[in-house]
Amino acid sequence: MKKTIAIIVAVLFVFALTSISFAAEKKAAPAPVEKKEAAPVKAEEKKAPAKVKQVTGEVAAVDEKAMTITVSKKMKGKAVETVVTVDDKTKIMMGKEKKTLADVKAGDKVNVHYKEVDGKNVAKSVAIKPAEPVEKKAGKKAGKKAEPAMPAEQK
Repeated sequence: MKKTIAIIVAVLFVFALTSISFAAEKKAAPAPVEKKEAAPVKAEEKKAPAKVKQVTGEVAAVDEKAMTITVSKKMKGKAVETVVTVDDKTKIMMGKEKKTLADVKAGDKVNVHYKEVDGKNVAKSVAIKPAEPVEKKAGKKAGKKAEPAMPAEQK
């Protein structure tokens, strides 16, 4: 009885080893397939998708012919300008209202999300905060006027 069990175990062990080796051979040596020459992959297709960047600042210029917005942002005391191209897919919003490039004016505060495509910054969305009127700006700089103190008798 011991001999038959030992022979059965040995035969199963041999089958297990051979099946593992056959499976490894199939993975290691795939059947040769005649390939047609593939077209070379373009450099743009190899690149990872462009990340969405953001710039927040004041509109320095709007060029409706070239469909661009120049956003000026102060960084470390220097003004940095970013030129962003607007296309048909760009969402231009002021609050919840949809706007057009003609509605963007120099002096408006904007938040622009854009991607770099073929060396150009192409806007995905432009959020507009309108420029403050001159009177409000002057009032903020002057600050609130102090009211005259009330005499102690009136308190």
